[in-house]
Amino acid sequence: MKLKAEVCTLVLLPVYLLMFVYSTLTFLPWYFFTNAKKRKAMAKRIKAKPVSEKIGSPYRSICNFDSLATIDIPGADTLDKLFQHAVAKFGKKDCLATREILSEENEKQPNGKVFKKMLMSSVSNIGLFSPLHNFLFFLKTMTWCQICHTMDKCLFTLVTLYATLGEDAVVYGLNESGATHLITSSELLETKLKCVLSQVCNIKHVIYVGKKINTSNYPADLEIHNMEEVEELGAKPENCKPKDTYIGYLPLAHVLEMTAEISCITYGCRIGYSSPQTLSDQSSKIKKGSKGDCSVLRPTLVAAVPEIMDRIYKNVMSKVQEMNVFQRTLFKLGYDYKLEQIKKGYDAPLCNVILFKKVKALLGGNVRMMLCGGAPLSPQTQRFMNICFCCPVGQGYGLTETCGAGTITEVSDYSTGRVGAPLICCEIKLRDWLEGGYTNEDTPHPRGEIVIGGQNVSMGYFKNDEKSLEDFYVDDNGQRWFCTGDIGEFHPDGCLQIIDRKKDLVKLQAGEYVSLGKVETALKNCSLIDNICAYANSHQSYVISFVVPNQKKLTSLALQNGMEGTWEEICNNPTMEAEVLKEIKEVASSMKLERFEIPIKVRLSPDPWTPETGLVTDAFKLKRKELKNHYLTDIERMYGGK
Repeated sequence: MKLKAEVCTLVLLPVYLLMFVYSTLTFLPWYFFTNAKKRKAMAKRIKAKPVSEKIGSPYRSICNFDSLATIDIPGADTLDKLFQHAVAKFGKKDCLATREILSEENEKQPNGKVFKKMLMSSVSNIGLFSPLHNFLFFLKTMTWCQICHTMDKCLFTLVTLYATLGEDAVVYGLNESGATHLITSSELLETKLKCVLSQVCNIKHVIYVGKKINTSNYPADLEIHNMEEVEELGAKPENCKPKDTYIGYLPLAHVLEMTAEISCITYGCRIGYSSPQTLSDQSSKIKKGSKGDCSVLRPTLVAAVPEIMDRIYKNVMSKVQEMNVFQRTLFKLGYDYKLEQIKKGYDAPLCNVILFKKVKALLGGNVRMMLCGGAPLSPQTQRFMNICFCCPVGQGYGLTETCGAGTITEVSDYSTGRVGAPLICCEIKLRDWLEGGYTNEDTPHPRGEIVIGGQNVSMGYFKNDEKSLEDFYVDDNGQRWFCTGDIGEFHPDGCLQIIDRKKDLVKLQAGEYVSLGKVETALKNCSLIDNICAYANSHQSYVISFVVPNQKKLTSLALQNGMEGTWEEICNNPTMEAEVLKEIKEVASSMKLERFEIPIKVRLSPDPWTPETGLVTDAFKLKRKELKNHYLTDIERMYGGK
């Protein structure tokens, strides 16, 4: 009997422990320690409102309701003056840093492919150069920021090209911009530029960073200069450490990343440079056993595109499913409990310490705020980041034509799916789009095409007056406006939600409208899916999809179905297509997609979509035209050869 009682106690011990932890979480008054009262008040207050009672009036931030802000720091009305302000105020603090590649080696993967892995140094500081002359930038993130500020100081116009562009696009960009000077790297000069410079009309000077190269094989009328090596700073200052550290890994040719880094430097936040391939310990180019950039830098601020956050979410949840029953149940209890606390405006410090510390360590452990932009972030992923990384995840909305931003959520706003109120420098109104069924008189919230006005709006498109007249206009008061093509709705507190996009809306054969972006955002929650592109055309009655499956999950599912073979064979197997479609239907139902919105056929891609493949942008947005051309044969097959 004694042995039986001991066995019973051992069996019930995890249950008792769970009950104790849950009761501790539930009944301790954590709101006394988490500033919840103030946070709830901030979350509920009005952030923006219409300038008049007239239907369709623009919304403005209540912080600058009477007039739009034009300057943040008195006297600093140009980028050069902002930089001078930063140098004067934070001149002795750390500014920019990167890591040196110590070695590279090839690592063979289970599917037979070979990936290059890197062993990297600790952080190295880098300084700024002396002034240069004119310029078009064709550079990767490294050294980009330093040269950018030099250009601002000399009042030169900056033109940027993504380093991942193909040769034809590079030639077009160089000729269209009319640039006479080009700044690039020795690597890009020797690879992408060497064969195309003879096709470029205006470039007279090329300035490159990196190792010295032999210039004898380049056009004789082209002056090619080597830039001095970036001067490495000495030891860090002993007593004036900055409060925040930002990790930059998005391309600086992207206006969101450029404005984010300019803001960081303006307010004394140091920047460490990374890449999507070296960001975390588990990143594709980090050698097993060595540390990723986040673990070394331990940033406090992170800007990310939804693709990166979705990847983190799925990786963590996959690990949770591999836990034993006790660990998995404890994680779920803590997750659900903290979710309820966040909805009430509270926090769950005990959960943060016991359950989510290891998850937070994936990005270095110090992140206090994350910003997401570039594409819609699913509510599930946003909520996961809120809970497991123990920090607010803000969403921003804007476009290149609006200098990267138009709205941003407040730190205290833990709601999901919204992108916040208008910035203090601009105002936003909704324009009726009758064809799509969106008007300012819709209930419960006004809806329509988002139109942004203010001094952050561009003057128009370079050398494209026809397109400028289509997308930009100036009102009777001299205010510039940009028509975004995105569909939004305003909530009662003045926060904007993106609900559709004109170009993503497809009318099916039976007359139903399908928002491809909406479908993709919902279905990214499928555990078997790493990336998805929905496709439809007006001559067909149903939606199809292209999917990059999660290799680990799909391979495991294939084994359960008694299937063996290469990764390509698994992806091309009709049984696996059926399994993915089965989960798509389950998730679509839980996300409340309409029947006609759910893809009924799928093509599984064994190769991921990266900027290098040309199927997504550098910010991991889908390139629909390129994806359509890439999968043209599959489209014909899935639509029955029509």
